[in-house]
Amino acid sequence: MRKIQPLIFLLLLVVLPISLITCKKKACKKAEPKKLYSTVDEIKKRGKLRILTLYSSTSYFIYRGQPMGYEYELASRFAESLGVQTEVIVAENVNRLTQLLLQGKGDVVAYNMPITNQMKDSVIFCGREYITHQVLIQQTHSKHKLLKDVTELIGKDIFVIRDTRYHQRLIHLNQELGGGIRIHNIGKDTVTTEDLIEMVSTGKIPYTVADNNIAKLNKTYFENIDVNLNVSFPQRSSWIVDKKNHTLAYALNQWFAKNFQTEGYKAISKRYFEQSKRATDIPLPKISRGKISPFDQFFKKYSHEINWDWRLLAAVAFVESKFKPDEESWAGAKGLMQLMPRTAASVGIYGNEVYNPESNIQGAVKSIRALNRVFSEVKDHEIRIKFVLAAYNTGIGHVLDAQALAKKYGKSPLIWDEHVAHYLALKSNPEFYDDPVCKSGYARGEETCRYVKKVLKAFQYYKSKTKK
Repeated sequence: MRKIQPLIFLLLLVVLPISLITCKKKACKKAEPKKLYSTVDEIKKRGKLRILTLYSSTSYFIYRGQPMGYEYELASRFAESLGVQTEVIVAENVNRLTQLLLQGKGDVVAYNMPITNQMKDSVIFCGREYITHQVLIQQTHSKHKLLKDVTELIGKDIFVIRDTRYHQRLIHLNQELGGGIRIHNIGKDTVTTEDLIEMVSTGKIPYTVADNNIAKLNKTYFENIDVNLNVSFPQRSSWIVDKKNHTLAYALNQWFAKNFQTEGYKAISKRYFEQSKRATDIPLPKISRGKISPFDQFFKKYSHEINWDWRLLAAVAFVESKFKPDEESWAGAKGLMQLMPRTAASVGIYGNEVYNPESNIQGAVKSIRALNRVFSEVKDHEIRIKFVLAAYNTGIGHVLDAQALAKKYGKSPLIWDEHVAHYLALKSNPEFYDDPVCKSGYARGEETCRYVKKVLKAFQYYKSKTKK
């Protein structure tokens, strides 16, 4: 037995260190953090670029059933360059965007994130760098003198939403100027920044403040506002990816550098920040010998398919295109009845056929017939027309959201005026479009409510001047 003991001792000297090294390697392997990001090659293999963003008028929204937004379109173009599709993941707020990115739930945050040293510890700022700042919104033609310097804000009434970055900036600016700015705070659940911009345009308030990109976009709706006076220091911002995702950051930097000056890139910017979005209000044309337009025969021919008065169909065409068969909107809607590309394709209209008046009207009628089925629970024919018109203008999803909100807050989802219309108008407010019952996010609901009224006003005029 004594002779065996030295042998066992020698074996322990050899085996034990090897076992310890093996265990140590396994422990190290377990301690290594799991890679949560996807490289460019992995994105290509997956076939989808997952973009993280927020609902807003500038980043991402759904209009007439079609995804749109400045950031969304740029991200989609980048995805195309990789040969992949775009998958959109919408977060509740800016902080959540970063959390989802670092959890590997998305590949890139396609939203203007402020560049800070603190964030550089966990993300790479990439893509195009933007310089943003807050600007004063004021009327161009009002009784008030156009302000051109921040010192002129002393003694002026400026309306902003309480506890927002605009409110904080005005407080600091007021301190810098030694006081004198009359800051009026409005509750968050009452209006949005875009509502305040419209209130400046209509003269209900003299001034408000917004980020320059939001201001520029809203100028395409309200041409009588000025957005040129900066009231804050510039803030650098860009998109972000995971700190270790160097391949994707490099690909984004290269794509933006290559495409920044291209016509396609400029067209996207022009569409959102320059091209007018609100149809010009022109007087209804005079009716001669009972004729509303050159296309009356088609309105009469197809209106029976949806049990509509032909003059109501004519009213839609007037509000949509002013009876111009070659009209094309900023969003890509085309023809007499302004069919979106997806809508046209869904009813079998392709290419330049969309500009054919009869085909366009027939396509619109098919779309309206489908909308009638969606809102079949609204039994009153006249009320259902309002639902259908709203959905035709903004998309089914937003009207369904407004119905869900109406039901949640004790209103009727089957009544338009002061019920569903009220909540559709609130869908530009994150307090409502971020509500769990909403599925389609941000919408300029007030615009749609105006649209319904315009169409019905034209219809009443046509009825008073023509025979059925």
